[in-house]
This record gives sequence, structure tokens and C-alpha cells, in this order.
Amino acid sequence: MTTAAVIGCGDVSVVHLQAIEGLAGVELVGVCDTDADRAGAAAQRYGVPAFTDHRQLLEATRPEVVHVCTPHHQHVQVAIDCLDTGAGVLVEKPVAHTVAEADRLIEAAEARPDLRAGICLQNRYNAATRAARELLGSGRLGAVLGGSASVLWHRDAAYYAARPWRGRVRDSGGGVLINQAIHTLDLLEWLLGDVVRVRGHAGRYALDGVVDVEDTAHAVLDHAGGARSVFFATVAHVTDSPVTIEIVTEQAVLTIRGDLTVRYTDGRTETVAERRAGSAGRSYWGASHELLIADFYRTAAGPQPFWIGPREGARSLRLVHEIYRQHD
Repeated sequence: MTTAAVIGCGDVSVVHLQAIEGLAGVELVGVCDTDADRAGAAAQRYGVPAFTDHRQLLEATRPEVVHVCTPHHQHVQVAIDCLDTGAGVLVEKPVAHTVAEADRLIEAAEARPDLRAGICLQNRYNAATRAARELLGSGRLGAVLGGSASVLWHRDAAYYAARPWRGRVRDSGGGVLINQAIHTLDLLEWLLGDVVRVRGHAGRYALDGVVDVEDTAHAVLDHAGGARSVFFATVAHVTDSPVTIEIVTEQAVLTIRGDLTVRYTDGRTETVAERRAGSAGRSYWGASHELLIADFYRTAAGPQPFWIGPREGARSLRLVHEIYRQHD
């Protein structure tokens, strides 16, 4: 039996808690949040002790794995404190709110190769994403020529008022790029190849006076091998539209918009259906959190580090901060 704890009982924690509950051989032993009411509600729901100080949780319960679901600026220190007690960590995205903090966690995690450290970039487990990567890697579609991605979502003043840290650069690290669109940037690089050049801009157009983070951003990414992708993200849309990724190859155009649609140059069309989200969390988070979490535990006894560790998870963060650097 592997013992687990969750630090941070905000919105995304419900997905982690439900996943832990559904895993055979994993036992939740405690939850923690600086908000006593949130911690207490989660503790009552799952029948475990509640804590408001993560160090007290670590000392009292000695979990083997900790899920870090805190605000962005708390990810690294909490994760390092867990590693220091001998607990593996699974950290929500982003790996950190700054590159310097990400590097600090990379160093701490790699100094403890006996402990597993993972980052929740769960969209790499999407059925559509995996099918697209397999097709692109097979060579059957010819060379990848380029691609595009868009994230058109809606966040209003009430969203930031509910969790004020989201709208403060010093706490969140940024806005739409780091909070909503980092998954899509990660997939562009994962599918099209290493990004070797980034040009972009971030701005605040709909939420000026409400937050100090960007609500809209765009970028052009040059990938190793010659492909180019273009990217646009905003939370100024009137609704949450499906994230769209399009990849153009010599033999087909692949479109991910929930499902994957492959349109071949010879007129054939294939579709790979995406899994539908369960009851926990929000529908636009997708259905793959539980797959990543299960894989994290399933591979825990193996000799290799978890494949989306802090160093891998920091790749998309570095893209985000390169856009911020150009904006500044």
C-alpha cells in the first residue's frame, strides 16, 4: 500500500482526490490547505486528518507521495519540503511560477533519484494527442510542415476575485499563458518537435484594472527540423471554446478539437474519439488527469524517473517566459 497526501484543496484538487480514491493500493492519509474550511471539507469527504501547515502534515502522516495542488508560487518550496522528508511529489502545472524556481526544483529532484517527481501535463495522455503523435512519428504522413493552436476561453473578474493569486504576477507568474494555455504550448512542442526560436507578445485588453497578468497572447514558434507553428490564446472570449490544434504534413492535415480528425490528401478521413471527462473537475480539463496519476503510481517501482519530471515539465514554462521576456 502506498500512502498519499494532497497539499492544496482548491479547485483542481478534486481531480487528484478522486483519482487517489479510485486507485487500488493507494491510501489517502491526509489533506492540507492554508484555508481551514477547505481543508476541513476535503478531510470530511475522504475521512482523513486535515492540516493547515504542510510541514505538520508531513511530520504527522509521513506520506510516500504528495500531490502538490497549491497556488503556483508555492509549488517549489512545498515540493522540496516533501522531497526532504522522503516523499515523492506529483506537482500540478506549472512546475513553478518562474524559471529560477523551476530550476531549483529540478536540482532538488535530481539530487534525490530514489524519489519520483512528476508534473501534471495530463493532456499528453489524451487519446487524440497520443494518436496524433504516433501518426507523426510513424513517417506515414511525410514531413511535418507546420501547425497552429488556439485557446479561446473566458475568465471574468469574478474568477480572479474567487482566487486573487491568479491575477497577481508575483503569485501566479502570469495569466493566460501560464495558467490556461501552457498545456497547449506543451503539446505543440511535444507533437512538432523542440522549439528553437520563440517570438511573441502578451497583453491585457479585457481585464485591465482587474488583474496585472495578461489576458491575451500570441506567438510564432520555430521547431527543430524546419516546421513552424503559430499560437493564439485569450481569456477574453465570451465562452470556453474547445482548444484547437492543427498540424499540416505532406500527406495529411491533423486537427485536434476534442477528437482527432485526419484528412489525407487522397480524400480519406479518419477520426480518433477523445475520452469524455468524468464528474470531477471542469469539463475543459479533459479526462486524462486520472490516467497520468495512475501511470505515476503504476511506474513507481521501476528504475526510470517519471517521464514528465520537473526538467521535462519546465520546457513549456521556458517558452512562456520567453514570450514574457519579449513583452517586457
